[in-house]
Amino acid sequence: MIEVRKEMSEKSMLSSKLLFYTITVSTLLFIVSSLFFLQHNESSSFTSSLVHKLMILPRTDIKNHDLASIDTKKCGRNRDVLKVFMYDLPSEFHFGILNWHSKGSEVWPNIKNISTVPSYPGGLNRQHSVEYWLTLDLLASETPEINRPCSVIRVKNSFEADIVFVPFFASLSYNRKSKLRGNETVSVDRLLQERLVEFLKNQDEWKRFDGKDHLIVAHHPNSLLYARNLLGSAMFVLSDFGRYPSAIANLEKDIIAPYLHVVKTISNNESAPFEKRPVLAYFQGAIYRKDGGSIRQELYNLLKDEKDVHFAFGTVRGNGTKQTGKGMASSKFCLNIAGDTPSSNRLFDAIVSHCVPVIISDQIELPFEDTLDYSSFSVFVHSSEAVKKGVLVNLLRGVREDQWKKKWERLKEVVECFEYRFPSRPGDSVDMIWSAVSHKLSSLQFDVHRKNRYRRSDIFDKTRSER
Repeated sequence: MIEVRKEMSEKSMLSSKLLFYTITVSTLLFIVSSLFFLQHNESSSFTSSLVHKLMILPRTDIKNHDLASIDTKKCGRNRDVLKVFMYDLPSEFHFGILNWHSKGSEVWPNIKNISTVPSYPGGLNRQHSVEYWLTLDLLASETPEINRPCSVIRVKNSFEADIVFVPFFASLSYNRKSKLRGNETVSVDRLLQERLVEFLKNQDEWKRFDGKDHLIVAHHPNSLLYARNLLGSAMFVLSDFGRYPSAIANLEKDIIAPYLHVVKTISNNESAPFEKRPVLAYFQGAIYRKDGGSIRQELYNLLKDEKDVHFAFGTVRGNGTKQTGKGMASSKFCLNIAGDTPSSNRLFDAIVSHCVPVIISDQIELPFEDTLDYSSFSVFVHSSEAVKKGVLVNLLRGVREDQWKKKWERLKEVVECFEYRFPSRPGDSVDMIWSAVSHKLSSLQFDVHRKNRYRRSDIFDKTRSER
């Protein structure tokens, strides 16, 4: 009897093990087949790519990397990279504004020969040059010889793409083409915007999701003035939301990108420590502003007689930029105060000068704040508190050297995030913007799925009615 029970027990254990192995193998086969189906089913390319990105999020670290370690030849569409379809717009929408003239059937400059790529104009124009750097990076993704991060590639089939990029140099168009010349009754900038709207609205790519998967750069606050409402379903890359209604631009769908700084970046070896920065707080720029910028005049009246505070009017003309860079590099704190808009390039000039930013702008939105903790290298002060007599200077004078040094050290670590380059580098502004775009994909797919709720039902009903 005991032997029979023992035999039955052994058979039961064997059956349990067999069942366990069967379930395990079946589950693995199901997962592998599902991933295979998503990867090879063209109609599910958007979903497949998104699944990969949710499993392995794009890199968001901010440390320097060795470019030699980047194997650009492996940057293919099968990698977990952001896939971008870019329209081949006529040159007058992009590099033609920089006086580049295409030859024959050329649409883009030959970026293998950097001398043929037109440079972006200097001065304050450069601070809004985001579209220029993103376009160059997409073109470089097609050129294996150029070392760059493998965070984004250009694809030629829009069905493979996660995002559709619109290469319109909107900020440059505003700066160069918005004023009427000669007998013009409509500016060239306005005409380009009208043509752009007409073009996009007629594209199947736009119609597919009502433009929600389109990326448009309009970094200058006044750029895309005519077209922004008509193209508001797209994802915008902006400097802030100061001149946009919330229905058109908001954090849920859009991206805040840094200005390109205009002062020289201070190297870590040249960065002055606490005791070699004699100026407590530094501000140089336009003092009399309208709207929310009126606080600048209030702070000027409060701080102008403080011996260790530099608060003066200044411009980029003449030697102004060089003077500003020198002043910031010799100051412990740099004031970033709201002007006509909540943001300005002054914040990013302070960062590359290793001058701890003091942000006095209640409506400001900051680049890459899902990755960067600005409080670790900046000081935030509410406008209502900053204009109280003695509050700001007493706050800054009360910061101990060790507290300041901690923020200063962190500044030197994050500088890379605020550098625009070609070719781009891991963790620089271009790379961080593409990462921010990747982070938006889940909410984008959510909107797409909601739109498709009744799409199959409509098709089914239509098919039935035709019978």
